[in-house]
Amino acid sequence: MGRLPTCRAREAIAALRRAGFTLDHHTGSHAILYKIGHPNPVVVPVHAGDLKPGTLRRIIKDAGLDVETFAGLL
Repeated sequence: MGRLPTCRAREAIAALRRAGFTLDHHTGSHAILYKIGHPNPVVVPVHAGDLKPGTLRRIIKDAGLDVETFAGLL
C-alpha cells in the first residue's frame, strides 16, 4: 500500500466523484455518496481541517479503491 495522502473532505468528495460516485445527500455533517453497482454507500465526514489518516483509509477502502488510485484522483 502506498503513502496515504492528506486531504480535506471536499477534496476527497471530488476524487470520489471522479471515480464515478454521486453525491446523494448530506446527513448532518456527513456526505453520502453512491455508485451504481457498488454495494454500499461511502460516507465522508465534512469537518474543518484534513481528514484523519484512519478515516481517510476507511473511506478509500469503502469505495473499493487503493491508495495509489485515490491519490491519482486527487
